[in-house]
Order: sequence, then C-alpha cells, then structure tokens
Amino acid sequence: MKIALRIILPIGLAIGAAVSIATQLQARAVDGSGWDPKAAAAYLDSRAEWWTTWPSAARDRGTYCMSCHTTLPYALARPELRGLLNERAPSPAEEKIVGNLLTRARAWRDVEPWYPDQTRGIPKTSESRAIEAVMNAVVLSRRDAAAGKLSDDTRTALGVMWGLQMKTGPEAGAWTWLNFKMDPSESPNSPYFGASLAALAIGSAPEGYGASAEIADRVKLLKGYFQKQHANVSLLNQLMGLWASSRVPDLLTPQQRQSTIDAAFAAQQPDGGWNTTALGSYKRMDNTTSDMRTDGYATALATLALQSVGVPAADARLTKGLDWLRRNQDRSTGKWSAISPNKERDQQSDTGKFMSDAATAYAVLSLTYKK
Repeated sequence: MKIALRIILPIGLAIGAAVSIATQLQARAVDGSGWDPKAAAAYLDSRAEWWTTWPSAARDRGTYCMSCHTTLPYALARPELRGLLNERAPSPAEEKIVGNLLTRARAWRDVEPWYPDQTRGIPKTSESRAIEAVMNAVVLSRRDAAAGKLSDDTRTALGVMWGLQMKTGPEAGAWTWLNFKMDPSESPNSPYFGASLAALAIGSAPEGYGASAEIADRVKLLKGYFQKQHANVSLLNQLMGLWASSRVPDLLTPQQRQSTIDAAFAAQQPDGGWNTTALGSYKRMDNTTSDMRTDGYATALATLALQSVGVPAADARLTKGLDWLRRNQDRSTGKWSAISPNKERDQQSDTGKFMSDAATAYAVLSLTYKK
C-alpha cells in the first residue's frame, strides 16, 4: 500500500502541474500578447454602466450625454474586444450606450441639446449640437464598417454632421466644439480633435461613402482645414489627425504625416511610452505640478496613430511603445492609468478616472489594431 501511494502521489502532482500549465497557456492564448482583454472589458463596462446612472450625465427624455473621455472611447473600443472574448453580441453596457445614442439621434429635432444656451449660456447649444453630431456619426460609421453596409441611421447622422460643418472663418471645414477649458478634448484647442473624429467617421463609413460625389465639396473643405491648421496644433492633436489620415486619403500632406511621425518618436520617453502633458504642452489651471511620467493615454494614442499610418510592427520604437502598454495594464482593475492634465484630482474618485477611461479604450484600440 505504501508503494502504491508513493507512485500515485507523484502522478497526481504531475497531473496537477500539467493542468496548471495548460490553464496558463490557455489564458495566454486568449490574448496572445501579454495583456488581459477580459479585465479591460470589465473595467470599460463598469465605467460605462456607471455613466448611465451618474446624475450629472442625465438629460431630457431619460437619456444621458456622451463624453469625450468615457463613453465615446468606450463605444469605439468595446467592439474590438468581442472577438478576443468569444462574445457573440455586444455587452449589456455597450447596448445601453449605443441605444441611448440612437434614441437621441432619431429624435434629433426634438431632443434638447446637452447644454442649452438658456441654462449654460451662449454658445453652448451650438457647441453641444456639433459635438453630439460628430460623436453620433463616428460611432455609427465604425459600427457599419464592421457590418459592411451603410445603415439609414448612419446616413442620417452623417447628414446632420455635415449640416453643422463651418463654412467660413479660421475654423472653416471643422466643427465648433464644446469648450469647458478642459484639455485634451473639451477646450479651445479641441476643434482639431473634433475634426479628426469627423474624418474618422467619413473614412470608416462603408460602401465608398467617403469618396462619393455628394460630399466631395465638404470633404475638400475638411482637407483644407487640416492642411492649414495641422502645424498650429499640439502634437497630441496632430496624432489624432494622423490616425484620421489613415482613413481619408490626402487629409494630410505626405510632409505633414512624416513630420508628425518624426516628432512623435522624438517625444518618446526612455521607457518606450509617451506623456500627455508633454505632447499637449499643457499647464495645470490649479498651478499644481504636472505629472511628466509616461501615461496610458498618450502612449495608446501615439502607438495607435503610428500603426494606422503604416509604421511597421518591426520598428523597434513602435515595439517598445506597445510593450509599454502590455506591461502597464493594472491587472487588478483592467485599466491603463492616466492623470488629468488640467488639475489635481482624486484618482479613486469617479471623475478622477476620466483620463484612465480614455486611456484604457485607446489602449484597447492600439493593442487590437489591424489594418
């Protein structure tokens, strides 16, 4: 009996070890890249769910606003995790976010703007209408790109967006943008950010929409805006334009694209990542010291933009940036961290997580990027 036990115990231990190794290999095979898509999805879903219940996000008719930092990046990134997680349908949180967007888009003429002039002051109605129109268009266009067919909802949303494009003045070709003096996406510096999202919407729409004759004059005006303003905006904004240029031919000139690529690599930090404050040349409004460490938002956007314009995966600098993302996901929460460039915030608070929400979504877009 003792001999039998001596034989059985090692065999049992060997089987247990084999199962453990197989489990680890299977877990790695889910993503194949050293980061945890399931944890990222859990973080993004939880933040989207929270947004739907946050009183400050509530709007008329039981809807809620979208945001440049939380729900818009979420709506763009969450579908990219579906294949990795073997999901057959959108998550409940994604259905809520996109469903709310469609509810408001379909009631466009009747639904109140996010920030009416009557309660927020002029020009908040026009800013709200423009930013929402662009968000609707880019989310729906990218959804349709996956399906390969332009839906009626998306065609309508694109039409509404075009109707709000500015035709005159220094921002001709772009859209007025929501200004709360909050960088990087809701400040006087943000119209270029918004125009980049609009370009992504146009270039993502299937069935050759971006090249159609019906919008040629409007696209020409948009390209003129980019070629006139690209050199005047921060490198962080230029990276948004670089990403958009991968979808719209000649949005940027070859010289503009190359100068942005060169500047991005010149700003890369020794650890392989990038810093949001440095790329945006931001100064905090509360006079606190800016955090100059590598962060998830700038690194995700830089690597996404560089991949999108064809920087090869074999480029050691790009590899180093993507490796930084793989190494720096917080496995306990699933997020990539980023800190507000505007002021000191409690990183454990819901509002303190806004930049990390965006960083996590863009990290997913970068790490799942495929041409």
